[in-house]
Amino acid sequence: MNDQFRVGLVGEGIAESLTPAMHLREAALHGIAYEYHVFDLAPDSREAADLGAYLRELRHSEYAAVNVTHPFKQRVIHSLDSLSDAASTIDAVNLVLLGERLTGENTDWSGFEWAIAAGLPGADFGLVAQIGAGGAGSATAYALLRHGAADVVVFDEEAARARRVAERYGPLFPGQRIRAEPLGALTRVLAMADGVVHATPVGMAKHPGTAFDVAQLAPDAWLAEIVYRPIETELVRAARARGHRVLDGSRMAVGQAVDSFRLITGIEPDAERMGAHMLDLIASGS
Repeated sequence: MNDQFRVGLVGEGIAESLTPAMHLREAALHGIAYEYHVFDLAPDSREAADLGAYLRELRHSEYAAVNVTHPFKQRVIHSLDSLSDAASTIDAVNLVLLGERLTGENTDWSGFEWAIAAGLPGADFGLVAQIGAGGAGSATAYALLRHGAADVVVFDEEAARARRVAERYGPLFPGQRIRAEPLGALTRVLAMADGVVHATPVGMAKHPGTAFDVAQLAPDAWLAEIVYRPIETELVRAARARGHRVLDGSRMAVGQAVDSFRLITGIEPDAERMGAHMLDLIASGS
C-alpha cells in the first residue's frame, strides 16, 4: 500500500477550508506521509478554463487525488475519463482520483446521509423541503431519498435546475416522491415540512444572510445546514433561537472527508476522531 499521498483541494474562495487540516491530522495518526494543498481558482482563470489539463498537470506532479468544491463540482465532469456510479447518478463530483484515468467520485451524498443518521436520530422524514439544487444540493437530495424520505420538495433560484434534480431521481425511487416547486411555493411548503435542508452558499462568510425566514418553519421542524464556515450560520442561529432541532454543516463536512480519505488512501479513518478534529479546528479559529 502506498504510504505517501499528495492531495489537493480545488475550488473558489476556499482558503479557510478545514478539509486539509482534517485529512492531515488523521493521516498523521495513521503514520502515513500526507500533503494537502489548496488551489483557490477564479472561475475565469486559465486553470478553470481547462480543468482536464490542470488535473493532468497535477497527476504529472504526483498528486494522488483532489477534492473539488464550489463552483466546479459539475463543471469538472466533462474533463474526466470516468465516473463512479454515485457521481454519475448525482451529476456532481467532489473527489477526483488521479490514477491512469481521471475518475470522479461523490462523497457528499454519503457524507450527508451519515450526518443525518448520526445527527438527527429519530427525526421524521415524511415531507422534506430542500433549498438549493446545485452540486451539493443534488447530493443531499439523493442522500435524503436513500435515507428513506417519503416526499422531497426541491427549490432553487434556477427553476430548471430543481426540475432536473427531481426528474433525475424520480425514476430511481418509485416508492417515494421528489418534485420541484417554484420559489413562490416555498412559504406554503415550509409550513408543512417535517424538516428543511439548506443547500446553497448563503451563510458563508462571503455570502452572508439567510435563504429563507425560519419563522416560516413548522414549530417541530428540524433544519439541516451544509455550510460549515461559520459553523453557526445566521440560519442555524435563528433556528436554534426558535427551538428547532438543528444539524449544522460540520457533520456533512466530516462525513465527506471520512469517505474521501478512505478512497484516497485505502485506509479506514476514525469518523468520530475526524469529527473531533473538526470541532477542535473550529474552536481554535483555524
